[in-house]
Amino acid sequence: MTRDEILAFFERRLELWRRHDAAGLAADHAEDSLVQSPTQAIQRGREAIASVYRVWFTAFPDYQFNQEEIIIDGDRVAVIARIVGTHAGEFFGMPPSGRKFECRVVFVYSVRDNLIVHERRILDFTGILLQVGILKAKPA
Repeated sequence: MTRDEILAFFERRLELWRRHDAAGLAADHAEDSLVQSPTQAIQRGREAIASVYRVWFTAFPDYQFNQEEIIIDGDRVAVIARIVGTHAGEFFGMPPSGRKFECRVVFVYSVRDNLIVHERRILDFTGILLQVGILKAKPA
């Protein structure tokens, strides 16, 4: 993919994030694509990857993916973003707390033939769990 094709690809994905389109986001992955995430470990294949998106969109119905920067190096792409949402649905077995979270993330992709073949998500999952009240911080 050329630099311009990659930029267009990720610009189109922004609209899928805005619409909470789990199937559309998963369709951008190759059939045997792999996603590594601190929230769902390793997921392989479009259906498993779609379920990762659905977990977030269900738990946080107002989920926002705010892309801030894209770094492209050949077929490797790093997307730096800020995610925010309100815990209004079940999340890892925990009932909704009504609390908001905000977290900076970096998603690192390998792309080939207009598809994502590998994705690594880097985020402060413990920080999110603290913000929504699933984990409690112990006072110092």
